Amino acid sequence: MNVAIVCTALLGLLVFGLGLAVSLTRGATRTNFGFTPDPTDRLYKRVRAHGNAAEYAPMLAILILLIGARNPAPWMVWTFVAATLFRYLHAAGMLVCPSLDQPHPLRFVGALGTYVTGLVLAVAAFIR
Repeated sequence: MNVAIVCTALLGLLVFGLGLAVSLTRGATRTNFGFTPDPTDRLYKRVRAHGNAAEYAPMLAILILLIGARNPAPWMVWTFVAATLFRYLHAAGMLVCPSLDQPHPLRFVGALGTYVTGLVLAVAAFIR
């Protein structure tokens, strides 16, 4: 199976899975609209995790598919995998941290890794 397609599918699953988690939490808490801006609130953390994934996953998916269609070098394929993994790490860090107003190692590694791999993918798409 093509790694670019698998990574893109996993990014899609992340966004839609987090969206489902938001919807289920809204149902459980009977919160139809909005959320309490409390960084320890479960719904707030899920909304922010989903929002953040929705900001980065689509561009990563586009870059991964674009580069993946060009017979990329093996190191670039590993960059696809790393970018996808970093998005999952960031989401996990958002969901498991006690409070979003305090740093969490998974969030930090996920965010930093997303920036690095995203920039690598963007430059690679531009120069190839």
